[in-house]
Amino acid sequence: MKIKILLLFFLLAGFLTKSPAQSRDPYALSTLKGKPFNNITLEVSLKPFKKNDKAYIREVAKEMFVQWHALLRHADTVSVMLWTSDGSEILDYKGAANQPLEWARYMGNPNTEHAVNSGPKELSIHERAYLYLENPPKFTYGDLKFIVQTLKEEGYKVTGKPIRVGETFDPGPEFAKSDFKYKKHREILGGSAMGHNTMVSCYSVLNADSEAYAGFPKGIPANTPFGTFLGRQSKHFLKDMGFDFIWLSNGFGYGIEGWSSTGAIFNGKGFDQAKLEDTKDKIAGFWKYFRAECPDIQIQTRGTNLSAGSDLARDGVNLKAIYKDKNLLPPPNSPWAALDGDFGLEMVGYMSRMAELPDERYLFRFYTHDPWWLNSPWLDRYGREPHDIYLPMSVSRINKKGEIKLPSHLSLLSIDDSYGNMPTQVPDEVTPNILKARYDAPTAPGPLVWVYPFDEYHDWAYRYKDRLPEIYYGDWLIRQAINNGFPLNTIISTGSFQNVIKDKPAFFKESILVATVPDANSPMEKALISFVRNGGKLMIYGPADHAGKDFLALLNIKNTTRLEGEFQILPSFKGDLLSVHYPDRIQHSALFSGGGVSTEVSDMGDQYTKILTRMQQNDQSRDVVLARQLPEWNGGKVVYVRGTNSSKFNGGKLLNPDDPSKLFTGPLLLRYSLNEFGITSLIEKENPGVKNPVMTISRSNNAFIFSGYNPNSTITNHFKFPQGAPLLLGLETKLDQGNSVYTLPTSWNRECRIFIEQNDGIVSCKELHSGQKDITKRYQASGLKNATIRIYAADDITPENFNAYINSDYPWKTGKIAFKMGDPKLGKHFVVENITGNLTVSW
Repeated sequence: MKIKILLLFFLLAGFLTKSPAQSRDPYALSTLKGKPFNNITLEVSLKPFKKNDKAYIREVAKEMFVQWHALLRHADTVSVMLWTSDGSEILDYKGAANQPLEWARYMGNPNTEHAVNSGPKELSIHERAYLYLENPPKFTYGDLKFIVQTLKEEGYKVTGKPIRVGETFDPGPEFAKSDFKYKKHREILGGSAMGHNTMVSCYSVLNADSEAYAGFPKGIPANTPFGTFLGRQSKHFLKDMGFDFIWLSNGFGYGIEGWSSTGAIFNGKGFDQAKLEDTKDKIAGFWKYFRAECPDIQIQTRGTNLSAGSDLARDGVNLKAIYKDKNLLPPPNSPWAALDGDFGLEMVGYMSRMAELPDERYLFRFYTHDPWWLNSPWLDRYGREPHDIYLPMSVSRINKKGEIKLPSHLSLLSIDDSYGNMPTQVPDEVTPNILKARYDAPTAPGPLVWVYPFDEYHDWAYRYKDRLPEIYYGDWLIRQAINNGFPLNTIISTGSFQNVIKDKPAFFKESILVATVPDANSPMEKALISFVRNGGKLMIYGPADHAGKDFLALLNIKNTTRLEGEFQILPSFKGDLLSVHYPDRIQHSALFSGGGVSTEVSDMGDQYTKILTRMQQNDQSRDVVLARQLPEWNGGKVVYVRGTNSSKFNGGKLLNPDDPSKLFTGPLLLRYSLNEFGITSLIEKENPGVKNPVMTISRSNNAFIFSGYNPNSTITNHFKFPQGAPLLLGLETKLDQGNSVYTLPTSWNRECRIFIEQNDGIVSCKELHSGQKDITKRYQASGLKNATIRIYAADDITPENFNAYINSDYPWKTGKIAFKMGDPKLGKHFVVENITGNLTVSW
């Protein structure tokens, strides 16, 4: 008997110590081309547990992991984030397993003046709530502990991977009834995201409370910082329930207004600089107080709907200080693009907050279902179109070592809908798109690289008295540029850029850097000047009021009297192709555009300076877009775009863009200016009111990956690069003056490895089967007329294993032709010339 018990012990020990990949997924090491996720999180409410029955709970838990297994096999660790309630389950916790649990069993807002399931039918679900079932189950804290443990057990059985379970805290009223927030302790309320004083302020203080709580058995003393109370309650609650991390939702911990373009510092009319230091200290105080009570738990954060710069300037959010917490997962992309279509704001927020990080970890989050508000974005808001997968997943950051870093974490909000159902259609359809985006993820800098002034913004905010408008404006300008087709997807901070360019001078040889005007005599000024003089391509935006004489000389500009108001805009280059043209009037508001317009060309006799756009007001003009290139710069070039935000605050949540049928959209000038670097990306559409596309161009294994979202599918894209016209894989194009022309659907994601120099004709690019040992890829371009073709084969392909055939077919025994290596300034590629008919290439 003892021998049998020992054998059983050793067998069990062997099973428990096997690595998950070995025990459950023998192919895990070969998945995603070496790009697996560190962690994938399934977010879920308690609604799928429609019966408080242990066997039923266990079956539901198993189904969660089975549905998403095709995706979960590509992660090292799997997490579940429970939307148990609204966070009040932490605040109310007394330490007893039999304490009743108020949980998120509602659809709509249960904290209004209208009772649940009551009120006139015309009331919206934001004005009242319904129970999601006629008789939802009742749970205790002990039941919650069982659910957490069951998720870990069933998840391991399905995936063979470690399972972590997290808890959520939300500052608002939307998920469950909260007497703590809205009856007992209204003094903690501040922001107005869902009505006046509806959101818990992270830096509030509590009034005295004689009631016993788990962390405060003798009650809450008066003037207890909310961070202290939440931290101590969390420590008890998370440990007792078996949770492994906590998620701070909807901007909590990041100021007082998570969703608005105004805040504690900016009221829509001006910036109150005097409040900045105090606000910074209050926010820092929350993190200090919380960590003093709950020092070890991992904190994951939702952050705001905005960007690092605008959060700092409008609400005093010092991201640099918050990121000192090394056990913090920074905010992901906002899910609000699904609601308001503002993909530019989503992209700017996502990129600006990853420019610098506590460590290398960051998160991509996708909005599949909403468990509370009767919508399932994948099925209805997105209409099953994957643009909000491909656009943000084309984003990458570059760290100070010059490494391309992808999101380490993926989160799915959520796997259940408002009725507690988990339709298999959603994981079945979403998973392939997420995996394709990951297979195509960037491996090199994109054609455009945003050099983000993360350190500078945090320095300028506190060192100067007049630069908050400039900090605020910069990210809004890029937001509108992206919303108007500026293909930006790679980011690096100014600090990391200076490290990389010193160690790897040629790292950005295929990219155009997009940066703000550096401060006079700063290390960044010297780095950018050196970059241009050594052959680099640079686009500079923003006011030049703090520029040094060396940088002004590089641009050949000077600062004169600042002007604002309405101008006539006088561009000298070709813009979008419209039946009804854009207006020639533009509104420049100093408040929303970093000050007035003051830039003029300094030396009008300089033959190397080209004025591309002027703004005229009465008898005065300002030079707002110009290009300069000197022969001794080894091909280097700089374009300066002063930039007009073309949006204003009208009292809503966000800045509203000017009506494009009445006023010219200033951020369009960034995309138009790409023409100076040989990149044409123009839109053909009916009139200015037709929305422009959002798009990115990333680089993956030497391919160009074009991704986009067309809010209006009647528009047509015109593309041309220094390499020629890009041929998008699987499509035909009718060339127009050397441009490839495409009418693309609502969402699109296409690889491009072939560029063509040919003036006209219908040309296609298709992938063919291998049909030949040791050949992994084969492409064919058809419809060629004396064309020059540039082919971007995979990174590791050498001339010895590259082949080119003209007008040939299987078994590829005839038609083999010579090729040559292309100009290294355009990256690694092969060139064939004077081709008529079909060209087939393989490797």
